[in-house]
Amino acid sequence: MPVISVTRLRVRAWRYLPGFLWYTLQVQRQLKRSPGFLGGALSFSPGRAFWTTTAWSDEPSMKEFRDSGWHKPAMRKLLDWCDEASLARWTQPTAALPDAAGMLEQLQSLGRTSKVRHPTAGHAAGQTVPDGHAPRPSRSFK
Repeated sequence: MPVISVTRLRVRAWRYLPGFLWYTLQVQRQLKRSPGFLGGALSFSPGRAFWTTTAWSDEPSMKEFRDSGWHKPAMRKLLDWCDEASLARWTQPTAALPDAAGMLEQLQSLGRTSKVRHPTAGHAAGQTVPDGHAPRPSRSFK
């Protein structure tokens, strides 16, 4: 069954945005070449929060992507660049990506926070979406 992954990253200051966007572009290129990648989308919500959703043929493919290429060093940068980071992952019968409301629901119900060095109060309290905002409509890619 396909694996769906949703992430939400809040960039903590405008000065980190250029580097964040550069890595985002590189990671998107890596995604498109990754074995097992079935499709994905990028979106955002107010307050410098960026969302991704991706579909994978299986868990090993998703983990291989996560731990290699541009994605691996990007994850280390996010420790300082972000003050909120959360993710959710699940399997489902199809590779259909969730809409914005579905992304929010899954992140709130199945998600967990990820380590950041400068967490907001909401993040420190374990909230996966402290502001409660769903992402705006996504830009899909494959």
